[in-house]
Amino acid sequence: MWKYTEKVMDHFMNPRNVGEIKDADAVAEVGNVSCGDALKIFLKVDDATQTITDVKFKTFGCASAIASSSALTELVKGKTLEEAAKITNKEIAAVLGELPEEKMHCSVMGMEAMQAAIADYKKKHGMEVTEELADNDDHEGRIICKCFGVTDTKIRRVVMENNLTTLEQVTSYTKAGGACGMCLDQIQEILDGITREKQEKPAEEKPDFDSLTPVKKVILIQEIIDKEIRPALMKDGGDIELIDLDGTVVKARLRGVCASCPNAKLTLKKLVQSKLNEFVSPALTVEEVK
Repeated sequence: MWKYTEKVMDHFMNPRNVGEIKDADAVAEVGNVSCGDALKIFLKVDDATQTITDVKFKTFGCASAIASSSALTELVKGKTLEEAAKITNKEIAAVLGELPEEKMHCSVMGMEAMQAAIADYKKKHGMEVTEELADNDDHEGRIICKCFGVTDTKIRRVVMENNLTTLEQVTSYTKAGGACGMCLDQIQEILDGITREKQEKPAEEKPDFDSLTPVKKVILIQEIIDKEIRPALMKDGGDIELIDLDGTVVKARLRGVCASCPNAKLTLKKLVQSKLNEFVSPALTVEEVK
């Protein structure tokens, strides 16, 4: 049984914007029912302002697929096509609080569907389609995973965008290697190549937290939790869930043995808040949510 956040369950049980738009200005479909997940998205666009005035979706898949699709529609409604095209799978997951890593491919599917829908609109209106939108990872590049039809181009893009480092993560985000496993060596070669490329590049400066949008702030906090905090808690049988960000107050819920530990407040202060102050912003404080 997957551990879903309250936000994931809300979007799953009460999905927003389900259905189709009969006179849609753009339609796109990604995924494959035979592989387990598929998403079809419909857009209504104001031609004068290039603003998405309505969006609907139909999803075949699990709770994470439905919740990701629902969250995506709320993210893009009211945004311009340019703004919607920049939405990443991280932002979709952030709206949901968190997705199990094994289900992150659902947020990737949502991002790809939106980009495909925007490309469809632009093609229909004789507009230039940027290289980012034009790239179809399902057809560009060499197929690495024959079971799910995943190309090396898609694997590289998802690895780079989500800072993936392990085979298990690649499978969780793309499904590649999740069936027969014959492609795992090739996926590892891609990972090793990207690691070498990163080592040759100079280290990037830490982003200015105050200048980030609320969603990007949540994404950054979640990244530090996943990288610096969760592994330490899991060693002792615990875990942590990011619930919300209210200004500079990070609201989190301890799980596992940490939830009932008498030193829970000390853990939040000495480990969680300390790491967030070090890697994100010294202004952050952490508040426990029961």
